[in-house]
Amino acid sequence: MNLNALGPWLEATAPSMFIKEHTLIWPICQTLHFFGLILLFGNVGLLDLRMLGVMKELPAKPLNRFVRWGVLGFGINLLTGIIFFIGQPNQYIGNKPFYVKLLLIGLAGLNVGAFYASGIFRKVELLGPGDDAPALAKYIAVTSLCLWVGVMYCGRMLTFLGNAF
Repeated sequence: MNLNALGPWLEATAPSMFIKEHTLIWPICQTLHFFGLILLFGNVGLLDLRMLGVMKELPAKPLNRFVRWGVLGFGINLLTGIIFFIGQPNQYIGNKPFYVKLLLIGLAGLNVGAFYASGIFRKVELLGPGDDAPALAKYIAVTSLCLWVGVMYCGRMLTFLGNAF
C-alpha cells in the first residue's frame, strides 16, 4: 500500500472516525502532547545542559535519574502522535515537515543509543560538582539538544510550512 492510499483507508477506519466524532479527543491529546514534550525536553535537556557545563555545581548522577521521566514524556508523545495521525492522516501524509520531524526523532533515538551503547553514560554518572564531561558526552548533548529543538520546530511548523490544517 502506498502512502497516498493509506490516508483515505485510515480515515475510513473506526478509530479515525471515533477521533473525529469526539471533539474533545484532539484538544486533550494536544495538551498531553505538550505535557509529554515538557517531560521529555525538560528532563533530557537538563542532563544535556549539565554535560555541556551548565550547572557544573551539580553532580550528574541525580540528573540522570530524571531521564526516565523524559522517556515517559516520549511515550506520551508517541501515543498522542499516533492518535493525531489516525484521526487526520491526510494532514500528515505528504507534509514535508512531518517527515523531517520523524527523521529527527529517529536520529535522536540513535543519539540516545550512542550515549548508552558507547558507555559514555557511565562516565557522565561519575561527574561530580565542578567536573567537566568528556568530549563525546558534550557532542552527544549538543546533538540531542539540536535534534529535539528541530523536532519541536517541525511539529510547530506543520501548519505553516506543510500542506496541513
